[in-house]
Amino acid sequence: METATNYMAAVGVVSVCVALGLSRAAFYRRKGGREALALGQGIEGATAPATASVVVDNQGPARHDDSRHSSPRALSHEERAQVLAALHEPRFCDLSPAEVYATLLDEKRYLCSERTMYRVLDANREVRERRAQLRHPAYAAPQLLATRPNEVWSWDITKLLGPQKWSYFYLYVILDVFSRYVVGWMVADGESAVLAERLIAQTCEREGIEPGQLTLHADRGSSMKSKPVALLLSDLGVNKTHSRPHVSDDNPFSEAQFKTLKYRPDFPKFFDSREHARAHCVDFFPWYNTEHHHVGLGLLTPHDVHHGLADERIAHRAQVLAAAYPAHPERFVRRAPRPAPPPSQVWINPPKEAAAPLPVRA
Repeated sequence: METATNYMAAVGVVSVCVALGLSRAAFYRRKGGREALALGQGIEGATAPATASVVVDNQGPARHDDSRHSSPRALSHEERAQVLAALHEPRFCDLSPAEVYATLLDEKRYLCSERTMYRVLDANREVRERRAQLRHPAYAAPQLLATRPNEVWSWDITKLLGPQKWSYFYLYVILDVFSRYVVGWMVADGESAVLAERLIAQTCEREGIEPGQLTLHADRGSSMKSKPVALLLSDLGVNKTHSRPHVSDDNPFSEAQFKTLKYRPDFPKFFDSREHARAHCVDFFPWYNTEHHHVGLGLLTPHDVHHGLADERIAHRAQVLAAAYPAHPERFVRRAPRPAPPPSQVWINPPKEAAAPLPVRA
């Protein structure tokens, strides 16, 4: 630093700092703002002010005195204490600094600006939100695993546009998560907990659900969280789970099934009546269950997976592919073709795998 100071007036700040590999910021921090600036501009005889604000030791960076940062416009310690005492008066203890500032002006008293009152309070850790704020609870993501049919169901309600604007029919659908098989559905004029209760009860009876066997997952709609549905599931021994609020991907299988329904070419722009909507669903759901080859099921149909016909279908497909391979083996570059199997387990929000530990270098 002394070498840089000696040559500073002659060649300038930039040249000396470049030659010594020293940054100008480091130089100014070490020498102090005014003295270093004077030397850098070639001002002879410039000395540091009497109240030097930088203390340099040999064991660390420069330590700055608080006096350097104080503005000549700042309040003195006595004035700040006077402002704080005024803010602590009993009549002002529940008022904002704006109210205190206005009241003091009406009393022909001026201590400081409103913003300075906030600074004084903040310096004494007295600035906070006084009102009780709403705190939303932390909702854990539902994690559901299905390894066989009739282990996890998801259900939801979607709107079908009616003949007039803002008129809808409501489609209730219960879907098996493992097989994507629609086990129950219903079209109604409105969303009702009583209708949902009836549909769930009839579906469980038809599928032969035993107590403790099934988990029913849904979002947080009024019908899904209704007391009649909750009591019914309790009586049937069915566990229930719900999506997190405002999270659209906690019920992905029902949402995907609704998209398949509404993106079909024959899906009408609107339905004339509830009977029209029901007639469309009567045609759609048999096709979806028995003819639709689902990508998530290895191109098997939901009916095959739900009723245990997957192994038979895969074995038949394997025979066809095995016969096709010898005819043109050059067309199969990597290996002989094999049919894709259905997944052995299906998750809603699978757990994140623990990160692998980093290798330790010797």
